[in-house]
Amino acid sequence: MKNILILLLLSNFVITNLSAQKIAPSKKQTKDIHSLIEDYSKARENKDTLLLSHILTEDIDQLVSSGKWRKGKEESMKGMLQSSVNNPGTRTLIIENIRLLNPQYAIVDARYEIKNTDGTMRKMWSTFMAVFQNNEWKITAIRNMLPAR
Repeated sequence: MKNILILLLLSNFVITNLSAQKIAPSKKQTKDIHSLIEDYSKARENKDTLLLSHILTEDIDQLVSSGKWRKGKEESMKGMLQSSVNNPGTRTLIIENIRLLNPQYAIVDARYEIKNTDGTMRKMWSTFMAVFQNNEWKITAIRNMLPAR
C-alpha cells in the first residue's frame, strides 16, 4: 500500500510539472515586441526595405489572406511591398496578445485593419511568430486571416 501511495504521489508530481507553463513576458519583452510590430507596420507603410530586411529572419514565411505562401526573406519582402502597392490604404496593427513559448519565441496576435482609399475598412487578424536572436526580436512567420462572416 505504501508503494502505491508513493507511486501515485510521484505520478501526480510528474504530470503536473509536464504541463505547459504560461510564461508572462516582462515589461521589456512586451515593449520590444510592440516596437518590432510597429517597425514592421512603418516599414510596410514607407516601403522601407532596409528596416524590413533588418526585422525579418532569413527563413521567414508568410501565409497571406488569399491563401498564398511566401517563403524566405526575398519572396516575403517582394510580396509585402507589392501588396502595399496593389492594396493602398492605411494599415493598422493592434496587438491583442503576446504569448511567450519560452524566452526566445513569442506568438503575437494582432487585429489588422486596412482603411481603404474609399473609406471602407478591411478587418483581419495577423499572427506573428517572433524570435529573439542576437539580442533583438525579429519576425520569423506571419499568418494573416480574414474572419469568417
